[in-house]
Amino acid sequence: MNAHDPKLSADHANEIGHETSMYEKRKAVFPKAIDGAFRRFKWLVMAVCLTIYWGTPWIRWDRGPYAPDQAVLIDLAHRRFFMFNIEIWPHEFYFIAGLLIMAGIGLFLVTSVVGRAWCGYACPQTVWTDLFQHVDRLIDGDRNAQLRLQKAPWGPAKIARRSLKWGIYLGISFATGGAWIFYFADAPTLQYEFWTGTAAPVAYATTFVLTMTTFVLGGFLREQVCIYMCPWPRIQTAMLDEKSLLVTYKYWRGEPRGSVKTALKAATPLGDCIDCLQCVAVCPTGIDIREGPQIGCITCALCIDACDKAMADVGRPRGLIDYCTLDDATREQRGEESVPILKTIFRPRTLVYLGVWSAIGLALLFALGQRERMGISVAKDRNPEYVTLSDGSVRNAYTLKLRNMESRPRTYRIVLRGLHNGAIYTDEMDVAAARRELTVEVPSDTTKPVRVYALNPRGSAPTEFAFLLAATDKEGGHDTSETTFTTAQGNGQ
Repeated sequence: MNAHDPKLSADHANEIGHETSMYEKRKAVFPKAIDGAFRRFKWLVMAVCLTIYWGTPWIRWDRGPYAPDQAVLIDLAHRRFFMFNIEIWPHEFYFIAGLLIMAGIGLFLVTSVVGRAWCGYACPQTVWTDLFQHVDRLIDGDRNAQLRLQKAPWGPAKIARRSLKWGIYLGISFATGGAWIFYFADAPTLQYEFWTGTAAPVAYATTFVLTMTTFVLGGFLREQVCIYMCPWPRIQTAMLDEKSLLVTYKYWRGEPRGSVKTALKAATPLGDCIDCLQCVAVCPTGIDIREGPQIGCITCALCIDACDKAMADVGRPRGLIDYCTLDDATREQRGEESVPILKTIFRPRTLVYLGVWSAIGLALLFALGQRERMGISVAKDRNPEYVTLSDGSVRNAYTLKLRNMESRPRTYRIVLRGLHNGAIYTDEMDVAAARRELTVEVPSDTTKPVRVYALNPRGSAPTEFAFLLAATDKEGGHDTSETTFTTAQGNGQ
């Protein structure tokens, strides 16, 4: 073989010029409208989710004259999180961490029981994409009309429809981004400031970013977010087993496929699938469920509604596509009875998830009920560590942070514990007025720093002691923070 043969060189160049592309251009998905039990359930979930999202910041909750009256508020300025009667402070972040862990375990639990139900019904990407697809049908018509408009050349009619539709997209996206900022400030006040141009720049920036991400992700990327961008489809496979309920095409019943007319002419009996492709037409991610489990299936179950309708039209039993476990599918194929649904749901694996989830929730509730609504933390000065006064006594300086977590001012006593011959005073006091106990008033929902000096007589050795913070009102309560007292003896002098 001659490596320099002109014919071989031309063939090689031709092969290079026609290399197989590793990129497949996106095929736009135009889901067909369908009515059925699962479609109506999706309507319900969408309505509940959007109502909660848009309505929650406007719920008022009376916490008294010293606290905000917004039911759910993430108050970054004062580093607080309010949820009805619950108030979380920065040092109590473990409550938020616990809720996030519960959310993760809850997602594992739901996935183990009913597959990607979160993706199919309640995921924000699913909810807003579904909403935008209804806008498509409102403006462009159903699937066939959308396909025709997609292929039609650009002209005044197409431009007008696209402009109207994208304008509605933008309005919904703006309402989405605008609603989010109301969780971080008093909603009525921020709304007035936003429209009068006096709100903080971050409010406008956040609204713009969330508006554009909603507009792009829900309006244009859609199923690509679920298939390519979201990591959960890859993770959820580890959560599934042979007892998880999944949307399943029962191939042993449906194959071989064929239309009603084909079945009448066929020499051998055909399966129940009439190859109408309605299951594909209604799928929001454009997959064919008859090809088996796929990463693009979000288990929204709209294909079940479509297939049940097709089966009813041709007089065949429903359930060709249905929620079904792998175990039940095998049993049904053999003609055996399926496992009761309650036994499928409450099995060892899901009970473990439920037990862990419940234990964390109960622990958080117990901690929430037992926590003190006050606190003290101590930071000792390191430079200098101590000061020797003219009378020979030794002074150490501390910064106390007194937390009042109530929605009212409170008066506290600061008491020495363990520094038996010591006394304390503040910048507002003369050293001669030092004593073992001080009284301080702390405003509502505030951490108040107090500069305190501790004195110990000449010749005192280094020692450990504590500051006790005690409330003076009838509700009472106390907290203690330990620290050290440093002297010359403790530094080898």
